[in-house]
Amino acid sequence: MPVVRSSEGVTHEIHGARFVSYASPRTGSRELCAWRGEIPAGTKAPAHTVDREEVFHLLTGELLITLDGRTEHITAGDTVIIGSGATLAVENPTDRTATSWVTTSVGLTAELADGTRLTPPWAN
Repeated sequence: MPVVRSSEGVTHEIHGARFVSYASPRTGSRELCAWRGEIPAGTKAPAHTVDREEVFHLLTGELLITLDGRTEHITAGDTVIIGSGATLAVENPTDRTATSWVTTSVGLTAELADGTRLTPPWAN
């Protein structure tokens, strides 16, 4: 039974946010990846299009989530379902760090508006 201790999460930083990976092929998961996101106050991540469905659950704080051009204000406890092929942007307009939990399938890639393709290490 794979158990990933909180101290064993692998931390990655990109676009001003921190991602701590817990479930991935590296830790024994074959199909799913999961990570905690830490989105500091004032962060505005670039829009990106994902090629896998994601479930984005906000643990603490407040965010503005723009999904395919529609912006929603979400608060702790809210969950956003992001479909494959959707374009997502995340903004934290508050003065506090927000934390999220994201689950997706192994192999997720994201494409930025300029055509740059990212393969996040925390999702593979």
